[in-house]
Amino acid sequence: MSVTVRIPPALRSVTGGDAELEADLRPEAATVRGVLDALEARHAGLKAKILDEGGAVLRFVNVFVGEDDIRTLDGLDTALRDGDDVSIIPAIAGGR
Repeated sequence: MSVTVRIPPALRSVTGGDAELEADLRPEAATVRGVLDALEARHAGLKAKILDEGGAVLRFVNVFVGEDDIRTLDGLDTALRDGDDVSIIPAIAGGR
């Protein structure tokens, strides 16, 4: 199965400038965690910019499957289906 991962500009230095990556996953690895593992194998250092030392998503990074924040689903264990879109979005702060 294949999913598309959208990479924000702040992380594109790790992906060679790619804004979108395709991840082909085995059915047993069809989770957000599995996608990050697959991308890390191709782009070393990417996971370190998304996950903390304990393996949790950094608090200033948001990960969405479609339009749903994985924090409201099953976190990194959120199941994926063929054709899903995963978006990595850094939080934006500022203003008054």
